[in-house]
Amino acid sequence: MNIDTIENGYVIDHITAGKAMDIYNLLDLKNLNCQVALITNAKSKKTKIKDIIKIGELIDIDLDKLAFIDQNITVNVVKNDKIIEKKKLELPEKLVNVHTCNNPRCITSVERDLDQVFILTDKKSNVYRCMYCESRLENK
Repeated sequence: MNIDTIENGYVIDHITAGKAMDIYNLLDLKNLNCQVALITNAKSKKTKIKDIIKIGELIDIDLDKLAFIDQNITVNVVKNDKIIEKKKLELPEKLVNVHTCNNPRCITSVERDLDQVFILTDKKSNVYRCMYCESRLENK
């Protein structure tokens, strides 16, 4: 299989196999007017298989969203056919409007204009809790 190189854009690499579609949806990549390639189950020396996403344009990417899904991702920034930067991800201390709180009694269920804010409460276990009701955010 041959996937063209990109002149300018991003290569989101080392995605845990099976999570590329989650990233595609969370970053709303279907609404881009450029080439987007999803490669699933690619061979990997480190993990045997991985997913890769190539975006053929330099756009704003929310690295916090990527880190929440999979903090082992590497984001390669490509300009003029060359990787000019490799970004390693870290779990953000706060997630804003990435997910909604599942607690039906949370204030965010009633106040629709309120931001959905989750705070990292346990970095070792990747646990986020709602800022308002402290419900645990499940990252599936």
